[in-house]
Amino acid sequence: MHRRQYLSLASAGVIGALAGCGGSSGSDRSTDSQSIDDHPALAGLESLPSQGNLDGHVVLAFEDPSCSRCKAFHDNTVPQIRSNIVEPGNGAFVFRSYPVVYPWGKPASQALASTYVRSSGAFWSLLGHYFGNQGQFNTDNVFDRTETFLNDSTDLNGTAVIEDARNKANDDAVQANIAAAEDAGLGQTTPVVLLFRDGEFATMANGSVSYDLISETLEGN
Repeated sequence: MHRRQYLSLASAGVIGALAGCGGSSGSDRSTDSQSIDDHPALAGLESLPSQGNLDGHVVLAFEDPSCSRCKAFHDNTVPQIRSNIVEPGNGAFVFRSYPVVYPWGKPASQALASTYVRSSGAFWSLLGHYFGNQGQFNTDNVFDRTETFLNDSTDLNGTAVIEDARNKANDDAVQANIAAAEDAGLGQTTPVVLLFRDGEFATMANGSVSYDLISETLEGN
């Protein structure tokens, strides 16, 4: 991002946020790659869980299922992203698991990856289940509770999903998310949200990311 563009966004109040899980508050970090085609945070875009039109605006979120700030973002901001950007066809929401907060986020990320290869619908349901019941999970019960949820609430064989998760059958996807965060220099704070306006990188924020920030950046509202 050019310095003039950075200063313009900063004066508009769209850079940075309150501290997220796992670290201090963050702000925009410039990279040499500025579009969705070559930005390191979006490496492997075609294989990532996404909702909406990737040819429009893109909201990319690195989240940890165990992070309370990620829960707040998922509960308060993501529904507005879906209703105002995804559903009208103006853009897409893209998710990358980034388990850097509490230990149970790591097995949960394995379960999410093993679910996604089978069903994107079940993946989004499981992600919502993690955030909706965050206080009930720990490293000792996350696999058992996930298996029960998948068996009871989706069409998947939860036992098969969790067997793959335990064996890290889809660890390549989990590690690709971590590598993308490292390559983009995102640090250890979640959520980290990167905004691409019509395919071009606009800014990044972490912590308490509101929809107002996203709207102002992408739509100028």
